[in-house]
Amino acid sequence: MNFWQRGLKSVTRRKGRSLILFLVIFILGNVIAGAVSIEQSTKNVEEATKKKMGAVATVEMDYERLDKEQQKNPEKFENDDWYQQPTLKEYEAIGNLPYVKYYDYSISGYSGLNKIKSYTPDDGGISYGGSYKYQQTWKGVNRKEIVDLEEGLIKLVEGAVFSDKDIEEGSSNILISKEVAELNNLSVGDQVIFDVTGEYYSDMMMEGETTTDDDESSEATGPEVVTFDFPATVIGIFSVVKKEASKSTDPNDNSNNEWMATEQINTIYAPNKLVKELNRQMNEKIWKIPEEISEDNDYYQVSYVLKSTDDLEAFREEANALISNEYFQIRASSDQYDQVAGGMKKLGKISGYVVWAAVIASLLIISLMVLLFLRDRKHELGIYLALGENRGKIIGQIVVELLLTSALALILALITGNFLASTMSNSLLQMDWFSSNQDMYYYNTGLMSSNLTAADVQEAYQVSFSAGYMISFLLIGIGTVLLSAALPLLYILRLNPKKIMM
Repeated sequence: MNFWQRGLKSVTRRKGRSLILFLVIFILGNVIAGAVSIEQSTKNVEEATKKKMGAVATVEMDYERLDKEQQKNPEKFENDDWYQQPTLKEYEAIGNLPYVKYYDYSISGYSGLNKIKSYTPDDGGISYGGSYKYQQTWKGVNRKEIVDLEEGLIKLVEGAVFSDKDIEEGSSNILISKEVAELNNLSVGDQVIFDVTGEYYSDMMMEGETTTDDDESSEATGPEVVTFDFPATVIGIFSVVKKEASKSTDPNDNSNNEWMATEQINTIYAPNKLVKELNRQMNEKIWKIPEEISEDNDYYQVSYVLKSTDDLEAFREEANALISNEYFQIRASSDQYDQVAGGMKKLGKISGYVVWAAVIASLLIISLMVLLFLRDRKHELGIYLALGENRGKIIGQIVVELLLTSALALILALITGNFLASTMSNSLLQMDWFSSNQDMYYYNTGLMSSNLTAADVQEAYQVSFSAGYMISFLLIGIGTVLLSAALPLLYILRLNPKKIMM
């Protein structure tokens, strides 16, 4: 009879010991399976959510670090020398990293208007106050393939996008939304004259000085309203692809969605050079800022679309090293998950600790049980050795016994442990430490916009029989059993059949 057959016979004949070992492995297996299931589920939520949010990054001010530095050393920030946004060369160097699929940098502009209407939602209007009734956002592009169009934020419904010549020369061609076009009776090919309006406050008014009653200039009781014409030609009309409504019950979430959609609808796409010219004319004609000063105040918003979400951390590390100003850093669209999913990440971390604790406990308990069982069987093992049986085959027999018993226990624990994880998760998700996490929003538009909330993360969390869960648990379970048997099996190597048979 070979050692395989002996192992099977030993399991069936020693039903009491086999049942005790089965129950111990089954109970410990449930703890490990439950913790592994929760840990895998939290990882699946994070991966799926971040993938849905996209592999997009930008360069922004690190306000948290800036605030700490200002509190620690306020003298350092008394002048504006510390504030220098990254240069175009730095933006381009980051864009040339191998993780980047494509990128674009944009100059933004805002124009107050009275004749050209902007879109307002049905549930209420937007009041800008001052000297103008409406406002449009201008978004410059530096490549003919508009990033927002390629990433599905907008969809071209009429006309065409920019040509290389438009981008290079900064032509007066623009793209507007379908809603804005309908409000102003505009079609593709129409020329539109924007009545750009703003208010100029003189130095005297800014300082709070007043004139005497005898002064003729006292009639000027308010700011100077300035309006100038800025012509452009509509070459394309787009529609906004609205995001899915938030699953959260908080009404503020849906209002945030509506706000972002309205902002996108009232966005005009134009070549960077055209937006730069608009800003120059507003500085010169409205705010009386000299051209040489306004030239240095161009602010670029850059978007990097990466090849994969898996590249985000490597890209962040290498890109941050290319930014000279320490107060600017890379921020990814998926960073918001880390802000709103603190409870979920805590749940995954706790489950990881439980796995390690259960594995260590299993190693100790199973090792002691196997060692006690072997000592009770030393006469049986001594007979095998006295008859000339190889020690390796005897060890193989014990391993077979362990694997047969543990395999059945682990397979059952795979099912019951998953049910246990589901029950535990439902209870943990209702606890204060999870639900008290505050939702945070990014209020910028475009690729970096998101309406993710802690409630959305909870909705996405599901405990299921995933391949990752089953493979991870079985590897951990079988590995723990084999490792726990390693030390007791050394007992067989020390057996002396002569002493046992005496």
